[in-house]
Amino acid sequence: MESSFNSYQSLKKWKEEQIINYRYDASALNEFHDLIMKAVISIALERLKIERSPSWKFAWFTMGSGGRMEQGFLSDQDHGLVFEPGEAEAEAYFLQLGEEISRGMHAAGYPYCEGNVMSSNPLWCKSLSEWKSQIQAWMQEESLQTIRNLHIFYDSRVLAGQEEYIGELKSSIHMNIQKSPHLLTRMMETSMHIKKSVGPFGQLLTEEKGSHRGELDLKYAAFIPYVNAVRILAVKEGILETSTIARMGKLKKMNGYDEEMGKYKSNFAALLKWRLQSYRQTDTYDDTHYIQLKSLSKSERNELKNILKDGKKLHQFVIRAIEKGAG
Repeated sequence: MESSFNSYQSLKKWKEEQIINYRYDASALNEFHDLIMKAVISIALERLKIERSPSWKFAWFTMGSGGRMEQGFLSDQDHGLVFEPGEAEAEAYFLQLGEEISRGMHAAGYPYCEGNVMSSNPLWCKSLSEWKSQIQAWMQEESLQTIRNLHIFYDSRVLAGQEEYIGELKSSIHMNIQKSPHLLTRMMETSMHIKKSVGPFGQLLTEEKGSHRGELDLKYAAFIPYVNAVRILAVKEGILETSTIARMGKLKKMNGYDEEMGKYKSNFAALLKWRLQSYRQTDTYDDTHYIQLKSLSKSERNELKNILKDGKKLHQFVIRAIEKGAG
């Protein structure tokens, strides 16, 4: 399929025609996104071959919801590049490749990342040795931004090139965590925030103003709290899987997590299903994160309420697990 497209525009047209077929299957939808992103990379590499055809090894990786295989119908860009250390001109080439892929992704219907987490940014496009030094520096600095970068990077998943490069970098994170367990506490402090969504009388709290008035912010009230909490446990236990569901599956098999994880895993699967089913035709990425409560039945509202309450319990469970380890 990848070779059948010679332009990003034709790829976008095909994507828009096909994507609605994946309305009821989050897993198939994410495989479809992978197919599109791989096609973008293929076109980008072909375009750069006109100027030069280097043999340097590299890994192009996706992060964010793409890295976790949790993309909805609309998704922005989060990606990076790591390449084999060597000639100085490699850096210039891979930055050029990163820029071409970012442009191609945008042309294919993936908005640019507002935080500039893209392989066109030198921060996210480095040789393997430079990446190791950067990760080390992030963990030593422990600032809000560098710890946030660690969170982002830990969801990385290779779509083209050498998978072992990312494995090496994640191993360096695990080794640093073992030496400095307080880093897990720092990761927890910088990410464990839940948007209040259930009131004191058990009522669901929706947006009070703006274009999403009367709607629930599914991303910050539910998705992100589950994702962040489970990621911290994945880092703690050295789990390399990137999807939240797969991470919970691995944790469920570990002593101390088995009772908790089954419930949270089914909750998160329900969230993924709801996001797809509540999708409305829209050109705005942010719009996809809100759910209209009037579209839910009474039993669905109760289920959502329980999922949101469980999100809080999951955070409390993670806090206890990290504090116990740090002690």
